[in-house]
Amino acid sequence: MKNVIIGTAGHVDHGKTTLIQALTGTNPDRLKEEQERGMTIDIGFAVLRLPDGTIAGIVDVPGHERFLKNMLAGASGIDVALLVIAADEGVMPQTREHLEILRLLDIRNGVVALTKIDIVEKEWTDAVEEDVRLHLKDTFLEASPFIRVSAATGKGIDALKRALLSASSRARGRNTNLPFRLPVDRVFTRPGFGTVVTGTLVAGTIRAGDTVEIVPQGITTRVRGIQVHGQKQQEALAGARVAVNLPGVEVSDIARGVQLAPPGTLLPTTTFDSVLQLLPTAAKVLEDRTRVRLHLGTEEVLGRIRLLDDSSEMKPGQRAFIQFRGETEFACARGDRFVIRTYSPSITIGGGSVLEAHPKRHSKGDTEVLATLFARETGAPSDILETNLQAFPAGIFRKDLIAASGIAEADATATIEDLISQALAVKLPGDRLIHPSQLSAAADRVVSALQKYHAQFPLRRGMPKEELRGALGKNFDPRTFQALSSYWQSHKTLVIDGATANLSEFEVELNERQRGLLTRIEDFYRSKGIATPTIDEVTRWVKA
Repeated sequence: MKNVIIGTAGHVDHGKTTLIQALTGTNPDRLKEEQERGMTIDIGFAVLRLPDGTIAGIVDVPGHERFLKNMLAGASGIDVALLVIAADEGVMPQTREHLEILRLLDIRNGVVALTKIDIVEKEWTDAVEEDVRLHLKDTFLEASPFIRVSAATGKGIDALKRALLSASSRARGRNTNLPFRLPVDRVFTRPGFGTVVTGTLVAGTIRAGDTVEIVPQGITTRVRGIQVHGQKQQEALAGARVAVNLPGVEVSDIARGVQLAPPGTLLPTTTFDSVLQLLPTAAKVLEDRTRVRLHLGTEEVLGRIRLLDDSSEMKPGQRAFIQFRGETEFACARGDRFVIRTYSPSITIGGGSVLEAHPKRHSKGDTEVLATLFARETGAPSDILETNLQAFPAGIFRKDLIAASGIAEADATATIEDLISQALAVKLPGDRLIHPSQLSAAADRVVSALQKYHAQFPLRRGMPKEELRGALGKNFDPRTFQALSSYWQSHKTLVIDGATANLSEFEVELNERQRGLLTRIEDFYRSKGIATPTIDEVTRWVKA
């Protein structure tokens, strides 16, 4: 069954939290301060059972402008937007800003709820709805259902559930074939369990017992337990709200914004290439090298925007290829959506999607770079397949890569052959494929491990193969290692001799002292003729 996350949006005091409580029976405001003040400060969560029995997660976000950072963390993982507008006030500043954020995050599906209809006359509600429709013209919510509701009386709640069910059925499914990835939005300690993190699983399948890496910190641990919508599960699929118990990790070691992934599949970065759309409502031009606040996933990163074309600035409403250069490490992948806000005061000015997560620094106006980014933006099959292939450090079987990419088999097969011919994919024995960058990284680890082994044990012919496989990491099972070993042996990187491996150029060499000992031993054997000496006799002779 497809997992769906519904996220609220709207101005402060327009009744988002109260509406969720009417829909689910749960008050998502978990903080004492929120309940005392009657205002959502941080993101909250609830579970909604839709009319057909489908279970959807709901993310409630704060409406006050002071807490927009928290709103962005909650909005990053939603599939369906629930825009809440109070009938007694209509469209307000945060209504507009939240709507812009949803558009920048490429949310394409939603429902509009006009709340508090019990405290205003019908004629007033009619006028407010007409005004709201004008504001939503040419947005993804233009043709969405408008449901008039009252959380106080329950009027319209059932109709809202049906509208949310319809919207959920249209939501795009997430890819469960990719390596799992969980941007963390909460970190806390639970007595008897230790550290627990929560978030929306944006890709893949995570299982109890899986080894996970916390990126960018590089901390490796395992999944002790999983909960989905508060229920213990052995696995969770992409699109689900997940709580993960991580043993051996302190709460102080991690924070909102980190991501969980299989070791080696998600590398930390400080830079990415992207296409940026500046909002038409941006107050002024965006100059090259401007310092901004980047909101990506559940993380906020400070950094600078580097325009990659020949221009020195972007005007409101313009699109351009840019490179974001962060001041700290973070994690991202191709296709991730982001929002940028001015450094101070913090105002939303634009957003876009990541095209390359680990780029080199580019020269300004480089036409080849701009052409490459244009191809990546269009999402050609070759780009999709290559990008997915990069996510697997140990490579992946051809059939599994095709399944992960969602491209028709015939088209994918032809495209893969093109990638191989262009040296953008490497074919390993057993119809396994690996990206050249991942193959190079694995080869570097193998060569480094063998160099250290040869230096430590210069008289041994080679390193045990299983010990060498362990140096590559847990992603490299025996079959994968066999495929890679065969490839490296055919390319004369290493030599496999039975149960050992050595660098192709390695030869056992004796030092001067060892050569002297060998000469003495040979002389002793010759002096004995056919009377072969014992080991003890040889030892005493050498020491004499």
